[in-house]
Amino acid sequence: MKIRAEKGRRFKITGQIGEFLVAAELGRRGFISTTFTGNVPEFDIIVTDRKLNTIPIQVKTIRRGGAFQSSLDKWMVVSFREKRKQIIQRKIRLTNPGLIYVMVVLGKKYGDDKFYILTKRQLQEVYFKSYTIWLKSKDGVRPRKPESLHCSIRPKELKSYINKWKILNQ
Repeated sequence: MKIRAEKGRRFKITGQIGEFLVAAELGRRGFISTTFTGNVPEFDIIVTDRKLNTIPIQVKTIRRGGAFQSSLDKWMVVSFREKRKQIIQRKIRLTNPGLIYVMVVLGKKYGDDKFYILTKRQLQEVYFKSYTIWLKSKDGVRPRKPESLHCSIRPKELKSYINKWKILNQ
């Protein structure tokens, strides 16, 4: 039980670091922001610009070498054939498709961090494309747990969104 608690603590700290790094970067860019430490559904930071427009932001953080984890049913509809083969039906209709996500990869030291900024709809497209390609390479059957809805993306799949902070000005 102690190992699980330590792992949970590490994940919580990783998320907290990511939120504060994003808040600091937003401050550098002239925005005022506040974090909610994961206590608000759908967003972690609220941002205010010079005109007092508010922008909610969802932050996801991983350590270097990791991948962003999610569940398929958050992004797409998947059915099963013969209890094993997964069939991707379609993308789900998103709530708040314009919600801004900042995906953070923590570097070894301060300043080495990477920020990928995109909308929820764009992130859905990345998960959809990534999982579709991966599932096709497995002929539709997940090797270990065919019924699993786990999916992940690596930072290289987000490379076109690196430092796209201008999205906040739109």
